[in-house]
Amino acid sequence: MTDIIKLQYDQKLITADEAAAMVKSGDKIFYGEFTMFPQALDEALSKRVKELQDLQVGAVCFTSPPQVVLQDMEREHLDMVDMHFGLVSRKLHDLNLCSYIPNTYHQGPRIVRKYYDIEMGFFCAGPVDARGYFNLGPSNSITPALMEKTKIKIVEVNNTVPTCLGGNQESIHISQIDYIVEGPNTPLRQLPAIVPTETDEAIARILIDEIEDGACLQLGIGGLPNAVGNLIAASDLKDLGFHSEMMMDSCIELYEKGLITGARKTIDKNKMVYTFALGSQELYDFLDNNPVCAIYPVNYTNDPRIIALNDKVIAINNALEIDLFTQVASESIGPRHVSGTGGQLDFIMGAFNSHGGKGIICLSSTFTDKEGNLRSRIVPTMDPGTIVTLPRSLVQYVATEYGIAQFKGLSTYQRAEALINLAHPQFRDDLIKAADEMKIWRRSNKIN
Repeated sequence: MTDIIKLQYDQKLITADEAAAMVKSGDKIFYGEFTMFPQALDEALSKRVKELQDLQVGAVCFTSPPQVVLQDMEREHLDMVDMHFGLVSRKLHDLNLCSYIPNTYHQGPRIVRKYYDIEMGFFCAGPVDARGYFNLGPSNSITPALMEKTKIKIVEVNNTVPTCLGGNQESIHISQIDYIVEGPNTPLRQLPAIVPTETDEAIARILIDEIEDGACLQLGIGGLPNAVGNLIAASDLKDLGFHSEMMMDSCIELYEKGLITGARKTIDKNKMVYTFALGSQELYDFLDNNPVCAIYPVNYTNDPRIIALNDKVIAINNALEIDLFTQVASESIGPRHVSGTGGQLDFIMGAFNSHGGKGIICLSSTFTDKEGNLRSRIVPTMDPGTIVTLPRSLVQYVATEYGIAQFKGLSTYQRAEALINLAHPQFRDDLIKAADEMKIWRRSNKIN
């Protein structure tokens, strides 16, 4: 680094405890998102949390349990909020230690810019480069917006962070931050590979027939996307594109085998576009200084208008439950919050408006409850408190292990018929009876 950059760095360098000492009662603080967790700053603040009142600490999908919360298990000093639940926030929510911020993912940066005033930001970044820039790593969905609306910006440096190329707004200059803390350089949190179930593999075999040469993929998290990735890797598909909110391990093999080239993309040609990455160390190594990968803020990656600019967008998203009116629940089971709206709404809308695009909601037809009973994920109506993620008017395709159906332009009774054909045979008679009682069934309807 130049002498000027080094001087600025030394002037702004403080300890984590000194940073935590600046926090006052009533402050709103935002942490780095996903894997960019500010470990040293969190631990330092946890030492002070019981001295303070009415703190609010927010993030996008905690991947590590925040120490500030664990030091305030009665929720007397701190309010923890999260814009998308993963396993950590889900467990905290079950203990009444974390609340969800409802949002449609692509609107996150606009929500921050319009409605947030944040006293302090505890961000994480890679080491400063020769030109004075800190790379924000593999989690960049709303961080640029947060930095704009944060009064005191503190960057915790982690030397293990891969340099993720843009895109845009993937870095911040030293002149734009207030303080620097050198962290313990803990390797980024890894996400273990989720092994596909037999049902995942059955659904994947159905989905692979919907993917053409030149398709632009959006895959999510879980066993099903992994199963789809495995089948694509074994296929002879050509010139696939990738434009997704999440970059995952299965992308590495698809790229290295020459299946993903991006050659037929309309925008970001030859680039694999994403806004955050979760996976193995191999994935983070793949992203490091890789010019084929482009990270953008989520208001670009997930804007339905941007998504639709690529042809043949195939958006594959999971759901927890769907009712006979084709309302989709993907974020709660009754009032129990599980995940969040995420980018499901964004990509289903974007895929529908893409030339040749398909937005596909996927779910297993059944699950086994805690008592060991087999239950249908296709239900007459939602349980009270269940959050509808995708309204029926936006549903295009639904797939289970029993097939796939298209719903645009169908009447309510046609939708019920198509959906019941995707249900487990054990539950079809009861679903037909319920549909008839709700006047969305006709005698002419047929079940395969």
